[in-house]
Amino acid sequence: MSELPSIGVVGTGRMGANIAKRLHDVGYPVAALYDVNAESARLTAAETGGEVAPELRRVTKLSDVILTVVTDDAAMYALFATQGDSLLDGARGKIFVNCATLSPKVHVDVERLAEERGAGALEACMASSIPQARNGTLYLMVGGRREVFERVRPMLEKMSASLKYVGQAGKAAQVKALVNMVMNINTAGLAEGLGLGDALGLDLDLLREVFSQTGANSRVLETDGADMQNREHDVYFSAAHAAKDSGIALALAREENLDLPLARATYNQYEKMKQLGLGELDKSGVSELTFQSRHGQPTSR
Repeated sequence: MSELPSIGVVGTGRMGANIAKRLHDVGYPVAALYDVNAESARLTAAETGGEVAPELRRVTKLSDVILTVVTDDAAMYALFATQGDSLLDGARGKIFVNCATLSPKVHVDVERLAEERGAGALEACMASSIPQARNGTLYLMVGGRREVFERVRPMLEKMSASLKYVGQAGKAAQVKALVNMVMNINTAGLAEGLGLGDALGLDLDLLREVFSQTGANSRVLETDGADMQNREHDVYFSAAHAAKDSGIALALAREENLDLPLARATYNQYEKMKQLGLGELDKSGVSELTFQSRHGQPTSR
C-alpha cells in the first residue's frame, strides 16, 4: 500500500479505543468505528475522527484495513456472518486484522470466509495491556498468510514494540492461549503466596522483595504484586477474560488428550470469581479469594 490505508475499528472498548487513538496519532486515517455500545464508539471518534458506523457493512465500505477487538468466539462469528449485516459485505480487497484472544479455530474460519470473498485476514494477538495499546508498544503475535502480513506490517509496527510472525492461521492464537494460561497460573500462585504470607503475619512488602530476588520472581509479581497486596483491582485484564482464556487453553489440551491440573485449578479460581460477582475485577483480584481467610468475604467493587 503506497499511501496509508484507511482504518476501521470494530470493538472500541479499552483495547480497541486505544489502538484507534494510537493509529490516529501516527497518521493513519481512522475512517470508521463500530461498537454495540454506540457511546463508546462516539467517544473514540471524538478523539480520532471517523464515522460512527451504524452497520458492520459500513465499516468495510469505508476502510481498507479493519481491526476487530471483540469479547469472545460468538461475537467474532457474528461479525463475519454469512447472512445479514456483516463485515464480509463488500470485502473484496480488504484486510481484516483480528486482535482478540479467541479459539484458534475461529481465526482459521475467518480467514477462509474472508478469502472466499476476495479479502485477507490475520490474527494479531496482543500480549500487553491498555498503556501499551495507547503508546504503540504492544507485543503482537501474528498468524495468517505471510503475504497478507507483509501488506500491513508497517501498520502493525506502529502498534507494537515487538512483532512476531508465528505462522499460518490459528498458530498465533495457540501461542497466545499458552501465554495467558501460564500468566494466569503465575497470577494465582502469587496470590496464594501473598495470601499465606498475610495469614502468617509476614511483612508483605518484605515478602514481595524476597520474591523478586529469588525463584519466586515473575513478570506477574512486577505488574500485579502491589495491587494484590493493596487489594486494588482497577481493570486492565478482567478475571472474566482470564477465565475465558484459560478455558481456551484447556480446550486445546483436551484435543491433544492432555490433562493440565494447574491450568484447570486456575481456571476454576477465575470461574469462582465470576460466581462471586468479581468477574469484572482485574485478574489480580484472584487475591480476594486467598485473602478472605483473614479479611472476610470478598466484595465486588
